[in-house]
Amino acid sequence: MPDAFALGRSSRVRTASRARKYLRGYLRTVRLLDVVSVTLALLAAHLLRFGTGAASLNAPYFSVGYTSVSVALGIGWLLSLQLQDAYDGRLVGHGVQEYRQVFQASTWLFAVLAIAAFALKLDFARLFVLIAFPLGTVLLLAGRWSARRWLVRQRRLGLLSDRVLLVGDREHVASLVVALRRAPDAGYNVLGACVDSTPAGKVAGVPVVGQEADVLVRALELEVDVVAVSSSAGLGQKGLRKLGWALEGTDIDLVVAPGIMDVAGPRVLTRPVQGLPLIHVEAPTFAGPQLVLKNVSDRAIAILGSIVLLPLLLGVALAVKLEDGGPVLFRQERVGRDGRTFSMYKFRSMVIDAEHHLPRLLLASEGSGPLFKLRRDPRVTRVGQVIRRYSLDELPQLLNVVRGDMSLVGPRPPLPREVAEYEVDTRRRLLVKPGMTGLWQISGRSDLAWDESIRLDLYYVENWTPLLDLMILWRTAAVVVRPDASGAY
Repeated sequence: MPDAFALGRSSRVRTASRARKYLRGYLRTVRLLDVVSVTLALLAAHLLRFGTGAASLNAPYFSVGYTSVSVALGIGWLLSLQLQDAYDGRLVGHGVQEYRQVFQASTWLFAVLAIAAFALKLDFARLFVLIAFPLGTVLLLAGRWSARRWLVRQRRLGLLSDRVLLVGDREHVASLVVALRRAPDAGYNVLGACVDSTPAGKVAGVPVVGQEADVLVRALELEVDVVAVSSSAGLGQKGLRKLGWALEGTDIDLVVAPGIMDVAGPRVLTRPVQGLPLIHVEAPTFAGPQLVLKNVSDRAIAILGSIVLLPLLLGVALAVKLEDGGPVLFRQERVGRDGRTFSMYKFRSMVIDAEHHLPRLLLASEGSGPLFKLRRDPRVTRVGQVIRRYSLDELPQLLNVVRGDMSLVGPRPPLPREVAEYEVDTRRRLLVKPGMTGLWQISGRSDLAWDESIRLDLYYVENWTPLLDLMILWRTAAVVVRPDASGAY
């Protein structure tokens, strides 16, 4: 291994120039979008204050003072984005960290401006705080979102992604491969793996290119961007440290994957003690102010949504009624928080006596685990096919949200017979209210395997945050308008 590390140090010049070249053009475009967004926000603040006529040229602060402050603020805004690592290529394309950096950069800048305006009694600064800040922040986030959509499409085609070499034992490497494949948006393209034994064959479809001791040589040969080391790797503390030293100057990132799976960042705190990074994992919370806010906002949004969607609700109800004259709503017993049952409402999408036909269809179920699913269920009506395709049948669940039985976002509401087959771990789904939508809906819905559905629900239960809810609601809207890619049937 020492010889391999020496090879890494002698090869720095060859590899240093190539790492992440593929993102340079993308990041330049992002910077340009930010410049345009900041300029538009500051220009809007001026126009709304002074107007567009000739008289505005004689307005106070315009000729020198106001223009100078606008230019300085624009430069400061872009500098704040830079200082907040908003152009870090490792953060683009996946997760909320990129958006968080942009929001924090804007917030810090205008917090300082607001304090300065109050202390120095600068009346004109209020224009920037009240107009430029909210408008500019929205434009910055919209620009990042638009750029990310393009990047995500490229990454799903296998382009513009980091070339990754995995290190660890076969079991943990296989888990890493599966996890990275679940998130192509993150931009990790696994080229190979170095495992602790039997350096041949494949692990989860990834070729084994050597043993753990060969990691540096293989990383340089494959010209990777990232070496991802599993917590199970046998490099040891000294070996990992030497690997990090050897990678200095090569622009190859060293990533250590802890043995903690499905724990989100907000619950993880790293605290160094005498050079030893201790990872603190906070216990999940199921009560407190955030939960109260979630309950209140759920009901308020559900009431508002019911009012806004009333014409659509009435139209669907009329279509269901006219098809066969049966009841408009379908009620079904579901299991909610803490195992309490409730009646869940949906627009009826099947024939009136659908439940009586269920026993003869059970053997043909295409669902995994206790889930019953049929891609071509003969009980579904013509209107039902349309409203199920676009998830319109689930809109009456807004009433369940108003009543407090459900949340807008949460685990899939299970049937009592499904809960009867739950293992102990799976019952943790019942620690929170079920949701109208959730990770299960934006990740494939009916196409998901049972184990994957459980994993997503448990991840949500353990790592819920208001920001995660907003992300799920946003992506749900995209799934509804693209039903062919959502597994809806």
